[in-house]
Amino acid sequence: MSEQESQRHWRALELDKILKLLAEQTACDDAAELALHLTPSTSLSEVQRLLGETDEAHTLMARFGSPSFGGLSNVSNSLRRAEAGGTLTMGELLRVAGVLRTLRGIVEWRSKSEGVKSILDWRFESLVPNKYLEDRITSAVLSEEEMADNASPRLSDIRRKIRAASTRAREQLDKMIHSPVYQKYLQDPIVTLRGGRFVVPVKAEHRAEVPGLVHDTSASGATIFVEPMSVVEANNQVKVLLSEEQKEMERILAELSAETGNFAGGIISSYEAAVELNLIFAKANLGYKMKASLPQVNDRGEILLKKARHPLIPADKVVPTDIELGVGFDTLVITGPNTGGKTVTLKTIGLFTLMAECGLLLPVADNSRISVFDRVLADIGDEQSIEQSLSTFSAHMTNIIHVLDQAGSASLVLLDELGAGTDPVEGAALAMAILEALRQKGAKIAATTHYAELKVYALQTTGVENACCEFDVTTLRPTYRLLIGVPGRSNAFAISRRLGMSEEIVDRAKELVSGEDARFEDVVQRLETSRQSLESERAKAEEARLEAARAKREAQKIRDEIQAKAEREMEEARRRAAELVARTRSQIDVMLNEMEELKKQQNKALSSEQKAKLKADLRALEDAADPVHAKEQGTYVLPRPLKVGDTVLIFDIDKKATVLKLPEGNSNTVLVQAGIIQTRVPLSNLRLVQEKPKQQPRRTITRNVTGRAQAKVTTELDLRGQNTEEALMNVDRFIDSALLTGVNMLTIIHGKGTGTLRAAVQQHLKRHPSVASYRLGTFGEGESGVTIVELK
Repeated sequence: MSEQESQRHWRALELDKILKLLAEQTACDDAAELALHLTPSTSLSEVQRLLGETDEAHTLMARFGSPSFGGLSNVSNSLRRAEAGGTLTMGELLRVAGVLRTLRGIVEWRSKSEGVKSILDWRFESLVPNKYLEDRITSAVLSEEEMADNASPRLSDIRRKIRAASTRAREQLDKMIHSPVYQKYLQDPIVTLRGGRFVVPVKAEHRAEVPGLVHDTSASGATIFVEPMSVVEANNQVKVLLSEEQKEMERILAELSAETGNFAGGIISSYEAAVELNLIFAKANLGYKMKASLPQVNDRGEILLKKARHPLIPADKVVPTDIELGVGFDTLVITGPNTGGKTVTLKTIGLFTLMAECGLLLPVADNSRISVFDRVLADIGDEQSIEQSLSTFSAHMTNIIHVLDQAGSASLVLLDELGAGTDPVEGAALAMAILEALRQKGAKIAATTHYAELKVYALQTTGVENACCEFDVTTLRPTYRLLIGVPGRSNAFAISRRLGMSEEIVDRAKELVSGEDARFEDVVQRLETSRQSLESERAKAEEARLEAARAKREAQKIRDEIQAKAEREMEEARRRAAELVARTRSQIDVMLNEMEELKKQQNKALSSEQKAKLKADLRALEDAADPVHAKEQGTYVLPRPLKVGDTVLIFDIDKKATVLKLPEGNSNTVLVQAGIIQTRVPLSNLRLVQEKPKQQPRRTITRNVTGRAQAKVTTELDLRGQNTEEALMNVDRFIDSALLTGVNMLTIIHGKGTGTLRAAVQQHLKRHPSVASYRLGTFGEGESGVTIVELK
């Protein structure tokens, strides 16, 4: 088959319009030209490679954005001329620099994802940026008309001299135009240029009063432009320097052109690789706009399109449809009323095949399949064609004859309105004969028709399947859904009745239909009713399944949240238990050490039995402090009524406090102070703490002097009720203990009172070598009743 005939079939399927959409996604003319002239490949491996590259580009774009191909232009002719020794213009050099800049940008974009391997890597590796030449050009050439002063030292020197000479000439002329002697001879007090030389406009009648060279006259002749003799030498110098500037610029351009020519081959090959990459990413971008996906490709003639959307129909109007061919049958006969979507279905099959063969992603759902064919042959031409190519029966038959000649086992044949335009009986018979001839050649066929005989043929012939485009008689509108396995109905009687035609006419028309045709239509109607009922049930079942799956996911989510919460709470309980155990153990160790030290000072050592008993008692205290085991309130009874000043234990939080106020009236709550916080606690939740013997260290010492096991017990020291000497000693111990545990923020409670104890403590802190700073408490911290200390 010739290229021209192939193009005719491709145009019938509107491939050219898809390629125009693809060309719009490219960034340079050469890539657009490649896009417009893409030809479908018939090699399975080639198609898989093309689709793989497009899909890879689609993935890279999704992860890293799209590379910029702006600035690509074909500079091959300029580069070849430079390579041959020619001199390029500044515009040509800037275009070369633009190409180099784009190549560098593409390589830098790929370098952002170096850790991700890609089948496109060999194409990216073909790009060879040249930062040296790019900088060389851009630093010397500012625009197509301007070269930078620093293009060469000599050019910079020449331009400096030009500016100096021009300044001298202008200064001379400025003096002249502002001189009272010459102002009356001048048309305007301005300095202008004629032929690159500074001149002044002189009134024609005063030409003799201003000696100099005449360079021009005005159109009216009233003004002549004179170069005064006083600036001729300066203008001459400027003219000479301008000539030297032009020669230096030509030398620089020749030098840059020679350097560019040395790299011509590499730049051209990199440009060609960039153009191909631009086309691949244009395919990926088009796929992104079409919401397309990668189909599975085969060469067995199997087509399975899921939720296929014709790309030329607006997204808000296109109806996704499922299309199958070549899997369980090799011929698909599509019937149904006009404007129902039969032709669109044919074009979708053919167009998607050609798009895949061009390496384009398809607007279908995942796991769709498409086949590679040697030939895609189409006879499509009616009033629905976008090309408006109306065809007579003779023209149809001429096309079909060519199709029969060219079809083979690896051909896809698409026939629209097969057998139409002639006597229905003969047309139906001819259509069946054509289908049989094509099937004998092994082709895969999709055909549309209105003939009932072809519906029967499809029902009776193995390998031929009926299909129809669904039509809603209630709304008199097609749904554009393709129903495979269901023969179509014309619905002429139902549509006529809905439009208001007389019942007598419709009933008479039904009587005129042959009994066999009527029975066939009744069977089709029953099948359609059954199908719709089954589809409705299936939709309900699917909805129920989705609802059950959603409920299952929600239940699983709730269970996971509960389990995670339980684990967090258990972990928190373990952490708090460990804190309490460590704190209690630290208190025990400090108490034993201090008691041992006190006994040694009094030359009285504790007996081993006494130490063992004390340790056992304290271990019991440690076990009681472990919150992992739930505490029971029990039937505790206070050994005596509480009084103000008693030390009590708030049982549920295991916190010691001091009684501030007893219950009043019917109230059963006691006002206590725990640390710096005052709160009311039920009487049943309090336990009276027995006072320790006088010879034991004070509670404030043993609570705040601790080991490194736990920092919490060393953050607060209560000095209320102590004299100054005793309080300062406890402050020193408190700070030493905090330094051992690594705590650097401390709270010292000294009360408000007269302020004597507060002043003594703060004076002591001021001289202490380990104190970085201190301050009174703020609201909520105890205000002037506490001092907050920060250690070094």
